[in-house]
Amino acid sequence: MKKQLNYNYAFLFYDVGEKRVQKVFKICKKYLSHFQKSVFRGNMTPSKFIQLRNELNRVIDKEEDFVCIIKLMNDNVFGEEVLGNGKKIMEKI
Repeated sequence: MKKQLNYNYAFLFYDVGEKRVQKVFKICKKYLSHFQKSVFRGNMTPSKFIQLRNELNRVIDKEEDFVCIIKLMNDNVFGEEVLGNGKKIMEKI
């Protein structure tokens, strides 16, 4: 039996049609912190992953839109380097 991994941190980014941008943004904002333009990140529970995915699937056009969720075990397993004016963004988090 395959062990189920519990991811509890995520990065999400998207490129969706103009008609759906606001809907996708509002859904993402419910579950994650807005990081920059169409990029979100933050803590997640397995049940919230399912809810987020279900809500997005109801809104996006699978033929035209792109949504990527990078799932991590926790926020300590990645290195982050910000170039440019990212300090303003990092101060909000």
